[in-house]
Amino acid sequence: MPTVKVSSALAAVALAALMLTGCGASEVIEEPTAAAQAEGTTQYPLTIENCGREVTVESAPARVVSLDQNSTEILLSLGLQDRVVGTASWTDPILEDLADENADVPRLADNAPTYEVLLGADPDFVTASFGRHYNQEGGVVTRDRLAETGIGSYLSPTDCEGAMSINGGGTRTVPLTVDPLYQEIRDMAAIFDVPERGEQLIAQLEEHRTAALEGVDLGGARVMFWFADTRTPYIAGGFGAPSYLADQTGMVNVYADVPDDWPAVGWESVVEQGPQILVLGDLQRDRFPGDKLEDKIAFLEDDPLTSTLPAVRNGCYIALHGAEMNPSIRFVDGLEKIQAWARESGDCASGAR
Repeated sequence: MPTVKVSSALAAVALAALMLTGCGASEVIEEPTAAAQAEGTTQYPLTIENCGREVTVESAPARVVSLDQNSTEILLSLGLQDRVVGTASWTDPILEDLADENADVPRLADNAPTYEVLLGADPDFVTASFGRHYNQEGGVVTRDRLAETGIGSYLSPTDCEGAMSINGGGTRTVPLTVDPLYQEIRDMAAIFDVPERGEQLIAQLEEHRTAALEGVDLGGARVMFWFADTRTPYIAGGFGAPSYLADQTGMVNVYADVPDDWPAVGWESVVEQGPQILVLGDLQRDRFPGDKLEDKIAFLEDDPLTSTLPAVRNGCYIALHGAEMNPSIRFVDGLEKIQAWARESGDCASGAR
């Protein structure tokens, strides 16, 4: 696993001048503030545009709650563990290189916490990777309600197109890239006055991404990404993070024409698509049937219908953690696992092409 941890005494890097942006990505809107960040410090009050909202912070938050594993691991990678007073919604174990930083962070819930539990952590700032947490119906709390109580909030740009939240009920119209993820890192680094750490983290991710793509070209092999559920499987649509992994490694997502991030489909549809490679979510939770990797494989090989799939007949499975199929810093781990599979799978990889 590549390390994405950043120490608290990082030097400034030249990458600070390269401001990557993407559709719906948030960005610093005050030029003096942006210049100050490039020099290694944040000037407050800081105002950024975030998913159709202006977010203003008067000083670096002291007590942040992160409602998702993805956003938590960004905060920990920036060395902000002493500020994180709660985390929730986990699919996988913490990155090994962040285990020490995570050791004392309270787990509010394995899935989404209640509003009361969130308030019990006494946050002054809340961040989330997925907009469903901010929905009026079925969410934890709306951003408007947080604002009314003086609590700032942030939503990852990976979940936004303009003011629309994808996971909160919207649908992507353009493919996801790494740019919104890097914008989230920069925004968090600016909000917490550690801009140099943000640039170093991005530089590390780019270094690992480049290395993970060396010699990888799966020649247009047809792939399906299966996240969870044996009844009506949640598979990856064409515009989300898994399709980025496929595009980068020379595979074609068999559901590339489906815009939803994780639509539920029938197994008859999967058989019709005939994927040559199956990327299987290895989730360390028990929310849906087939969350665990071994349960997925057992189902695929025992079911009369799915056992006819080319990928199942040839045993062409790539196991990824759930976080590696979500828009997160773990995308580089996903690329590295695909690279390792391509190099080591022998006849399976050749047959998949």
